[in-house]
Amino acid sequence: MAQAQFRIVAQVAQILLSSLRNKAHAGLRRWARVLVLPLVLTFAGVVTAFGIAPNTVTDTLERTQVIEDLVLSTAATLMTQAQQTYWREERIQRGDTLARLISRLQVNDAEALAFLNTSHEARMVFQLVPGRSLRAETSADGKLLTLHYLNGERLLTVKRDGDNFSAEDSLAELETRVISVAGEIRSSLFAATDALNIPDTIAMQMVEIFSTDVDFHKDLRKGDRFAVVYEALHQRGEPVRAGRLLSAEFANQGRTLSGVWFELREGEGAYYTLEGKNVRKAFLRSPLEFSRISSGFTAARYHPILNTWRAHNGVDYVAPIGSRIKATADGVVDFAGVQSGYGNVVILRHQNKYTTLYAHMQGFAAGIHKGARVQQGDVIGAVGMTGMTTGPHVHYEFRINEVHHDPLSVAMPQAFPIAAEHKLKFQQAATPLSRTMHLLRAATPSTFE
Repeated sequence: MAQAQFRIVAQVAQILLSSLRNKAHAGLRRWARVLVLPLVLTFAGVVTAFGIAPNTVTDTLERTQVIEDLVLSTAATLMTQAQQTYWREERIQRGDTLARLISRLQVNDAEALAFLNTSHEARMVFQLVPGRSLRAETSADGKLLTLHYLNGERLLTVKRDGDNFSAEDSLAELETRVISVAGEIRSSLFAATDALNIPDTIAMQMVEIFSTDVDFHKDLRKGDRFAVVYEALHQRGEPVRAGRLLSAEFANQGRTLSGVWFELREGEGAYYTLEGKNVRKAFLRSPLEFSRISSGFTAARYHPILNTWRAHNGVDYVAPIGSRIKATADGVVDFAGVQSGYGNVVILRHQNKYTTLYAHMQGFAAGIHKGARVQQGDVIGAVGMTGMTTGPHVHYEFRINEVHHDPLSVAMPQAFPIAAEHKLKFQQAATPLSRTMHLLRAATPSTFE
């Protein structure tokens, strides 16, 4: 029967194709083949299917039946799951309380909260600083097992031991990372560094490095550029504080200044150019980190209190009361006390012929007395308004052989360069930092060239 069906289909197909041979349109002939071929194949498939007897086994592969018992969760397995612990971390938000933080950490443990509220050892956890984090290890049912809180460089660890808790306050193990950043000044130095998340302490170190060449009170220009490489200290990935500024460049008014930190002995180092010259002069230009100048060095200034014209033999730096006053060079305290219109005043003697004077101070730093030795940058007192003054400021004088000179324009003596026997070691330390600075210049638009 199947063979008869196939013959009928073949005949029908033959008639269709023959009738289309006489058609001129080639496209119709192609479509006829498309329609006829599936028809033939379909019936051919029917013929083939019916050519095999029902229930005939065609493959000869051996089959093997495998029966295994499924292992269900035992009491020991359930016990292991119950002993699993979970670590969670929450960042402290403004207005957070300890109870709210504990709740967000999914700690459901009244005993732990009672310990944190009453333990003298755990009191540091109440100093909740927004932005810092708490990490908690809990059991499956929310019992507190371990709590870590990093507060500055102190790490508080609270641990459960059965039904009891213990707290340990220790120094955190800090990891040092090296950060490289370049930027441009559009309004102020601190606005630029804040925009790049550069810590203020790093910006201050940059100011100190270049303060003998750049007056950061008046020399900054829009478009000035800077690049810094500095250390950042972390604890478990969380930033703790900035470390030392390792290298810096500053482009200001067509000139580029650079400085690389070099430490010959641990704790003893300075900043040098790539040629090994000491970046700092023997004297800083200003005794204050940041302020503004209210009166400059002049042969004739109208005195606001004496109401008369007289020479002004120094520079007045205006700053808030209590601002730190620093020694502009290494020296010895020649005088610390009260002098008529100067009020509280300190006079330092440097390298025999140089002396500096700091007047109108609020008070003196600890250890400042006649004969005491100070180093450049040491705090010697605070800004005040003692003596004849109309507002808080420091009056700063620079003398050579007791002759007054303008501290903003006088040629400052150079500090000592790298000694010849240490130059190779310096080059080995400076080369990687120099390469990093080159990459920063190449990666960002700059005026460093």
